[in-house]
Amino acid sequence: MIWIALYFATGAFVGFLAGLLGIGGGMTLVPVLAAMFTAQQFAPDHVVHLALGTGMASIMFTSSASVRAHHRLGGVDWALVKRLGPAMVVGALLATAMSAWVPQRALALAFSAIVYAGATQILLGRKPSAARTLPGTPALVGIGLVIGVICGLVSAGGAFLTVPFMLFCGVSMTTAIGTGAALGVPVAVMGTLGYVFSGWSVPGLPPLALGFVYGPALAGIVAGSVLTAPMGARAAHRLPIVLLRRVFAGLLYLLATKMLWTYL
Repeated sequence: MIWIALYFATGAFVGFLAGLLGIGGGMTLVPVLAAMFTAQQFAPDHVVHLALGTGMASIMFTSSASVRAHHRLGGVDWALVKRLGPAMVVGALLATAMSAWVPQRALALAFSAIVYAGATQILLGRKPSAARTLPGTPALVGIGLVIGVICGLVSAGGAFLTVPFMLFCGVSMTTAIGTGAALGVPVAVMGTLGYVFSGWSVPGLPPLALGFVYGPALAGIVAGSVLTAPMGARAAHRLPIVLLRRVFAGLLYLLATKMLWTYL
């Protein structure tokens, strides 16, 4: 029972951050879940895979709760979701389907490198010129495919990349956060399927694991996160933009450093 309580508390914390920053929560959860699964002595060669799969599955629920709140506050650009989302889904599915063949140390390194880059872009981001806008649909498809592959490899809904990209193209911070959360939902659905199938026949996984998705952890995280994600979304529309940038970047730096410290 103590682990379920810890999963719930972790989900509540991550849910608030997901609503506040549009990050879905999967990326935030990966280092935490990896540490928890290690403490429970789960399959040592697949701890990161389990953390990635379970984190990805949690995004489906956490981001959905966050998106509903952002939508009510007018913070989701659904036209952009339709243009960018399908390519992200394809990329995520391709990446997660191959995840079992990627060593977990390589996954940890990729996670950290990509997160550091995204955090730096957010922290140093300057207001773009008025002439800078989103590219056309063909370019968005290519960008979405690349982002989707990265999302699948590091168990993220993509907001740590889509939010900096949208900010660079002149989208407002609150709209970028809400739209990033919306883009994360279909990516999470396809990504979760990839982690389930890629881990389906892997031996030595813990009981109640569906592929690389650990059911008890997912249930506890979802129960906590769906309660707090709407609170975070409301806070995002009230806090100063500069503060949101700093919180977002600081969180990403912390997560990437923790992952490097654990697996290098």
